[in-house]
Amino acid sequence: MPNERIVGIDLGTTNSLVAYMEGDRPVVIPGEDGLNLVPSVVALDENGQIVVGSAARKYLIETPERAVYSVKRLMGRGVEDVQDELKLFPFRLADDLAAGEVLRIKLGDKTFTPPEISAFILRQLKRNAERYFAAPVTKAVITVPAYFNDAQRQATKDAGRIAGLEVLRLVNEPTAASLAYGLDKKNAETVAVYDLGGGTFDISILKLHEGIFEVIATNGDTHLGGDDIDNLLITIALHDIQGDLAVDVRRNAEIVQAIRKAVIDAKIALSSEEKATLDVALPGGGRYQRQITRAQFEQLIQPVIDRTVGPVRQAMKDAGLTPKQINEAVLVGGSTRIPKVRQLVQELFERTPHSGLNPDEVVALGAAIQAHILAGGSEATKEMLLLDVTPLSLGIESLGGGVVKIIHRNSTIPASATEHFTTGVEGQTNVAVHVVQGERELASDCRSLARFDLKGIPPMPAGLPRIEVKFLIDANGILHVSARELRSGKEAVIRVQPSYGLTDEQVENMILESFDNAEEDFRRRQVIEARNEAETMLAALEKGRNNPAWQQLSSQERSNIGKFETALRAVVKADDYQAIRTAIDALNQGTMHLAELMMESAVGTALKGQNMDTADVGEGPESPHPIAQAEIER
Repeated sequence: MPNERIVGIDLGTTNSLVAYMEGDRPVVIPGEDGLNLVPSVVALDENGQIVVGSAARKYLIETPERAVYSVKRLMGRGVEDVQDELKLFPFRLADDLAAGEVLRIKLGDKTFTPPEISAFILRQLKRNAERYFAAPVTKAVITVPAYFNDAQRQATKDAGRIAGLEVLRLVNEPTAASLAYGLDKKNAETVAVYDLGGGTFDISILKLHEGIFEVIATNGDTHLGGDDIDNLLITIALHDIQGDLAVDVRRNAEIVQAIRKAVIDAKIALSSEEKATLDVALPGGGRYQRQITRAQFEQLIQPVIDRTVGPVRQAMKDAGLTPKQINEAVLVGGSTRIPKVRQLVQELFERTPHSGLNPDEVVALGAAIQAHILAGGSEATKEMLLLDVTPLSLGIESLGGGVVKIIHRNSTIPASATEHFTTGVEGQTNVAVHVVQGERELASDCRSLARFDLKGIPPMPAGLPRIEVKFLIDANGILHVSARELRSGKEAVIRVQPSYGLTDEQVENMILESFDNAEEDFRRRQVIEARNEAETMLAALEKGRNNPAWQQLSSQERSNIGKFETALRAVVKADDYQAIRTAIDALNQGTMHLAELMMESAVGTALKGQNMDTADVGEGPESPHPIAQAEIER
């Protein structure tokens, strides 16, 4: 038995759950109402007290300005990211928000950040578990969408801390689901986990073998789920009411929420019935009624569920697998109860999806298994090992705006990697380290995660400092970065605290854009690297003219070098990689004799016992990347 009770929590967009291991099987802990699911709804009652779960639902209809739901979609995001949410969600933001600031949502006369609201849900789950065990619960494993970025993961950990929980691990939701699925599996299998929840979509492909759960590819969309289906139907209903009944109710939050409830009820009914009726009371005593058939519903939602196809196919491509090589497709998330979604999954994987697990509960059950493993485990879990991956590449901006990827997407985590950089300016004493996330070749096309300065580098010639940048992604998928100048020992360390305000469109399109623009990105990067090489060569030539070896050249050699230099300067700012490359090669060939004479002179100086403090010794065969220019102090 484990030494302490650690629970597993699924902090969901629509519903949340808490689970634990009872003997050798995971079970969900019910709430005070006896139900396993706690609706992810938070409200402020008339007395200023927080209400969570089923009891908070009535406030959505009666006083929507005092309630909030689907707050998971706001975690780790900024003001500019949520404008579309505000069209249909009754979220009222604080009036004094600045760009990049953590969102604050008004509930009545109070304001709360998304992590604080999530913490209310986590506190309710914590109370449920403490009542069940009749003992304190202080530690938990919490699940997050696999495609949550660093800011969203950090916001989730913050919510846990606010709720009084030590978050031992963040586990990706589809990976947690695979733990529950594979608990009693003995044979090696390749499993695809299709996770369509209320607000996010993930697809992960895993290999299960002798207790090892290895994620080999992941993809997804942090802004796609059942809420998008609901919003589509709400928009249609509002359009009907405005057009047919000449009643504008778009700004009436109570009516919008009544329509939302009717839409959700109809959506659920259409999973088992062929038709359902929307029936909503309107101001002035009128009613909005519309019958919708399953065929109509499926036609309406087809564009929404089709958005899952691209990520699924990309994940299979990344894994190097065909549908026939995948043994099982596991369904996760309440939205997979929709028959049309199940049909799509069957078409994508060419097999009937696994339906033996409750899609609402499987993530929480997997979180409980991981919690049990961390607590010491038992015979059922002692051999289990979870190997997850990072969904997006991480790197550093280099001189000229290119990106040097340090940890590539789909790398197994925990992961660490090191890259060496140098300076591009004479006497540079500060280096700005710009950390980016994404698949594009230029930093401007990637997501900026953090910036920090490595200060106090002794002034040295450009290209001489050796700056070691180390990336570490911990088991929670959160990034830590360190930078150290090897000659002086100067070091800077940062746990990346990314700015809130990541747009979902950016995350959704990062990988898609990398493929759509791969050819152009590669060409632009070639131009940048050629320019950097040309500038370095021209700077070295200026130094060479002041070297005694210059006078040893014939007048014809000096004249030719001048022509090659002029030719390179004429094209170095152009956008023609081939022209720059040709000019570099010509100048390189023309200065070969000069380089030999300078080397002979340097060796002669060394043999006379003089100190070569500008010599570059023992750094290996590869030249480091010049890092993006920082503030220069001379």
